[in-house]
Amino acid sequence: MAHHALSSQESYNPNHLLDILLGKMQLKNDAALSRMLEVAPPVISKIRHHRLPVGASLLIRMHEVTGMSIRDLRDLMGDRRTKYRLSDAQGRPKPEEKAAQQAAQQAAQQAAQPQAQQGAQADEASSKSGNYAH
Repeated sequence: MAHHALSSQESYNPNHLLDILLGKMQLKNDAALSRMLEVAPPVISKIRHHRLPVGASLLIRMHEVTGMSIRDLRDLMGDRRTKYRLSDAQGRPKPEEKAAQQAAQQAAQQAAQPQAQQGAQADEASSKSGNYAH
């Protein structure tokens, strides 16, 4: 299997983090650690063999169980990045999606206008007829 991008960092060593957690929580093995973190045992194995990075949700779970800060947990595994870089385009709708959304909004507005006008005319007609049973 391919290694993930973070494993290319020379200092990255999730085994150190896992070993520290085992000691801090006084656990005997990875199976006990997986039970404590409420993850499947293969997740710990894949992390140890650099097939799976320590994800955000697992870091948060480690923080909840141990009380250690996220920064300390990341330092223990050798993740020295100070910030995660996201693309400016990430999370933005694609131009064709944006155009489709705008067209849908315009169509909805145009469809609502005749209905609003018809409703106003009906209100006007009922007020002229003297029907006050609203």
